[in-house]
Amino acid sequence: MVKTLKIFLFLLLPFLSNAQQVKVDGYFMQDSAKIGERVGYVLKATYPESTQIIFPDSTFDFSPMVLLEKKTYISSTQDSITQDSTVYFVSNFSLDPSTYLTLPVYELARYDSVVHYPMEAELKLKLTLDSIPEQLVFQQNNIYQSLEKSFNWIIIGIILGGILIFLGIIYFLFADKFQEYWTERREKRRWEQFEKRWKTQTALLTKNPSIESADEVIGLWKGYMESITNLPIKEWTSSEIGEQLDNLEIFKALRAIDLIIYAGESSESEEATSYLLEVAREKYQEKQTKIKHERAAV
Repeated sequence: MVKTLKIFLFLLLPFLSNAQQVKVDGYFMQDSAKIGERVGYVLKATYPESTQIIFPDSTFDFSPMVLLEKKTYISSTQDSITQDSTVYFVSNFSLDPSTYLTLPVYELARYDSVVHYPMEAELKLKLTLDSIPEQLVFQQNNIYQSLEKSFNWIIIGIILGGILIFLGIIYFLFADKFQEYWTERREKRRWEQFEKRWKTQTALLTKNPSIESADEVIGLWKGYMESITNLPIKEWTSSEIGEQLDNLEIFKALRAIDLIIYAGESSESEEATSYLLEVAREKYQEKQTKIKHERAAV
């Protein structure tokens, strides 16, 4: 029996010697903290250089505290003795007057590991109030405090959707009338622009009957007439225009201006340009009357 005990102690001696060589220490960086306050817990280990040591990681249960961050430092070795340290930043949510924490350090052996615990570190609870009065006293305040009202996006979405549907129905029912209305306004605006430019160009032609002025007047009139009648008037000659529009006077008026372009004759052009303006006005009024009749028929 004694021989067996000696053999067991001989086998256990290396582990006991190593265990005595590893020293751990753990403490809080402050003695008290408020609930939820960030506090540092320092864990240090001093051991032989040949020994392998492991510190706890985030999978360790830090109850009743909560781990916020782990900060490690580079090992320091001197005279074959290594020192490691790690700071665990934790928060305490316990209402106990004192909370205790001790973290293990694991020494890796060949077939097993040895766990080293430092002494428990105490962290006292720091209260923000020295004492709670027996009866609560409320401050008198009768001033109206307005509360911010958040937008109800669901109701706003429903309202906007209803407005869009309503506008869609209105457009579907009155699309043709809307189109004719805008067509009428577009033609009126086009006529006003044409009439303004026509008066300017014909005044220049009367004042200076040059080939350039005459060509500008003819081009302006043909362009407007083509837009109002949808006929290829720009491609026709003066005789073809009079023939297609069944109006010999148009041919005479255009020919009077053509004489300035092709023959260089500065004949009287004021009467011709006045007549061409009246022809354009008649075509504009015919189109406006047609648009109004179409809108009334819908």
